[in-house]
Amino acid sequence: MPLQYHPLNREFPQFETQMRTLLQVDGHFARLAEEYEQLDKRIYEVVDGRVAMDELQLQGLKMQRVTLKDEIETLLRGGTVG
Repeated sequence: MPLQYHPLNREFPQFETQMRTLLQVDGHFARLAEEYEQLDKRIYEVVDGRVAMDELQLQGLKMQRVTLKDEIETLLRGGTVG
């Protein structure tokens, strides 16, 4: 399987309009989205071999990405994050 980034627009294509709106009007959402994108890029660089990191640290980054993705999905669905 080829190595891929996991951008939010690919993860949540059904929420494209909501994402664009929230990025413009919701600072909290915009910060979460930026943090997610930076984390995704960092994970990609590690998996691609450009950056050295042990497996435990990499798994920690992946867990952070999943947590952010869950928070972002909650906001996209109109919920609140706690």
